[in-house]
Amino acid sequence: MNTPKTSKFQLFDNEIIAAWIFLTPALIILGLFIIWPIFYLFYLSFTAGSFTSTGAYWVGLKNYLRLLGNADFWQILFNTIYFTIGSVIPSLIIPLGLAVLLNKAIPMRGIFRTAYFLPSIISLVAAGLGFRWLFQNTGPINQLLGIFNIPEIAWLGDTFWAMPVMILFSIWKQIGFNMVVFLAGLQAIPVNRYEAAELDGANDLQQFWHITLPGLRPTLIFATITTVIFTFRSFEPVYVITGGGPLNSTNLLVYYTYQEAFGQFDFGYAAAIATVLLVITLGLVYLQIQVTNEKE
Repeated sequence: MNTPKTSKFQLFDNEIIAAWIFLTPALIILGLFIIWPIFYLFYLSFTAGSFTSTGAYWVGLKNYLRLLGNADFWQILFNTIYFTIGSVIPSLIIPLGLAVLLNKAIPMRGIFRTAYFLPSIISLVAAGLGFRWLFQNTGPINQLLGIFNIPEIAWLGDTFWAMPVMILFSIWKQIGFNMVVFLAGLQAIPVNRYEAAELDGANDLQQFWHITLPGLRPTLIFATITTVIFTFRSFEPVYVITGGGPLNSTNLLVYYTYQEAFGQFDFGYAAAIATVLLVITLGLVYLQIQVTNEKE
């Protein structure tokens, strides 16, 4: 009587062991390249000094107190929030509209899909250099404005216009990826729902509001989270297009971290900035998930 139970539990134990064996390589890589760096970053934020012969030494909360009293940090935090809100909302609405349109049988649908997706596969550095050329004082944008007798605008040298250029670049870069994500979500919605809605007399707007949006809820969550993370970690556009200027008006937290770490070699302070950025990002993701769960 005991033999079958023993065999059953032995098999169960073997399955667990086999699972751990297969998971171990992935867990080791995850631990070495993600978990351990996060813990080390957190430790480094409580230190000062550098990786020289003097080494780093413990300073407690000094770096965080310095952050709270630094006017540049608050300006850059505001820049990051402004850049994120200005980028994320259009980067969801525009691709959603394009996906709904290109999901229908229209002429040259494949060509349009490819054209809108192209920005996603272009290098961030190459695209950034292209935008910098377009919006320089003697660039094509100002030349086009000159045709209509509109005065030249110092797009990248003006504290008001520089950030909208950055936001436009971010939106342009993310449209293609989000459009493909929404297209995949739309194709997962059963067609018979739309057919039933048409029989009930629902117009296109009613079908979109009552069928498309509810059916795309998981896709919208994924697209929102990935877009927020992509926007928050933006570094290349700042580095290539504006360098954080003019007067810090386009500086973002990731670029500010880079400046402090590799420009000033203040690794402890840079780690504190990076820790704050990590906490904000995790908080936003958690908030989005909670709001979504409440709606469900």
